[in-house]
Amino acid sequence: MTAFWTQADFDDHELVQLVRDRKSGLTAIIALHSTHLGPGAGGTRFWHYADPADGLRDALRLSRGMSYKNAMAGLPMGGGKAVILADKARTKTPELLAAFADAVEALGGKYVTAEDVGISESDMVAVSQRTRFVSGLPVGEGEAGGDPGPFTAMGIYHGIKAAVAHKLGKDSLQGVRVALQGTGSVGGGVARLLSKDGALLVVADVDEGRAKALAREVDGEAVSPAQIMSVSCDVFSPNALGAILDEAGIAALDCAIVAGGANNQLARSEHGQLLAERGILYAPDYVINAGGIISVTLEYLARTNGESCDINEVRKRIAQIPDRLRTIWEESDHTGVSSDRVADRMAQKLIGR
Repeated sequence: MTAFWTQADFDDHELVQLVRDRKSGLTAIIALHSTHLGPGAGGTRFWHYADPADGLRDALRLSRGMSYKNAMAGLPMGGGKAVILADKARTKTPELLAAFADAVEALGGKYVTAEDVGISESDMVAVSQRTRFVSGLPVGEGEAGGDPGPFTAMGIYHGIKAAVAHKLGKDSLQGVRVALQGTGSVGGGVARLLSKDGALLVVADVDEGRAKALAREVDGEAVSPAQIMSVSCDVFSPNALGAILDEAGIAALDCAIVAGGANNQLARSEHGQLLAERGILYAPDYVINAGGIISVTLEYLARTNGESCDINEVRKRIAQIPDRLRTIWEESDHTGVSSDRVADRMAQKLIGR
């Protein structure tokens, strides 16, 4: 493998650490992009990569995204991410989680972890037995924190409403057709919120049984994963894995808006311009999907101070996501610069770059 610091996805990261524990079988990568605003905060992804280089790429791209996400959300946290390279069977043991927790603890608070793809709230509880630098833990009734998925979904729902108003001039989602890629905690949550407002939904998931069940619940339509990006709709909402918006993916789109929760939706930086050239309004992913990190960060800060996390404060901050998106879109409209680049410049300024 070529030296990682010469790769396109390396962006002056402060730390990139390979963690190996032979006894438990752990192989993980922890990446800190920036601690300019505070400790690097971002979830842990548990995933099998056929090529380990893809795991490194994820760690680099996701940690940079977390720097931008936390900065744009006004949180006193930097950007970090961990990727556990799972085997083909996705074997997850208490010993493996303990070894990972020890690696987080050894960083002395420079990195604060939480859930991401393949990691559950119960996994974070296990990690918390060996390090205090963890969030997304169970909380009491009326408190924020725990599973970040519902809070991420809430922010995306608000963002889609703002996008529909900006692009389509509609103040209601009644009859607006939305195609959702991914029906897990985030995508499913978004679908349920949109359905209550009368949106017409088309859904897809690699777990086609889950997609069909959600379609029945929201009176929508389920299609195959191969079809979802070419569905004729008002809004395409990607809520699964990233890097789907490349030349082929963008060419397949038949929508006016892209707004969803997946991280790193653009395969490369130039792909935001391709969306703009097609007249498709893009909601920068790390702005619209910030609800989860808002929740777990406020949970972490409250617990550190010996307090409970006020769910109303979390909801108040999530409700500010549309204003940030509108600022980005208005700047993009005024300057002709694509919305992703407008957002990147704002975030870079906030983290001193």
